[in-house]
Amino acid sequence: MTDSVRLQAEPRSEFGKGAARRIRRADKIPAVLYGHGSDPIHLTLPGHETMMAVKVQNAVLTVTLSGKDHLALVKEVQRDVLRPVIHHIDLVAVRRGEKVTVDVAVNVVGDAAPQTFVDLDATEISVHAEATSIPESIEVSVEGMEAGTQILAGDLTLPAGVTLAVEPDVLVVNVTQAASVSDGEGAGDAEAAAAPGEE
Repeated sequence: MTDSVRLQAEPRSEFGKGAARRIRRADKIPAVLYGHGSDPIHLTLPGHETMMAVKVQNAVLTVTLSGKDHLALVKEVQRDVLRPVIHHIDLVAVRRGEKVTVDVAVNVVGDAAPQTFVDLDATEISVHAEATSIPESIEVSVEGMEAGTQILAGDLTLPAGVTLAVEPDVLVVNVTQAASVSDGEGAGDAEAAAAPGEE
């Protein structure tokens, strides 16, 4: 990512559940901006534009408030469990060139060897990256890998400027032998033979 989404924000002076409901009824989203030792800034963001922007994990926004631009990383999005509604957003102020620590999705590509099972042990991996260059995901190829193969965090190919924020021996992908139907049948036959006969 190199360009941030620009959003026009408004200052927020009302708090509580009632105020939040009124804000959402007006197609806006309550938010708070933290960071760099400053007092939290309470604001509202435009509903539709913000919902589109935060579909991307670790979205970076340029929030314009009272004529001043704030570069901000989306830290937490509180969503309704039943409806496509955002209740609140936490933003963290960042600077261009500043390194941040974020969790990035791991995306497995390719096909392992036949009769194997690919277990994604870590769906996300924590990394250090520049705020404006956070990768959307990290790809891991399992093409042709045999059972018994393990991919650790230290084996990942990271984009330029991105470094691990976890120990390199953290297990990410584990390729194991798939259980076959014949194995299951054999086990069942053995159990039946060992059990007392019944009519």
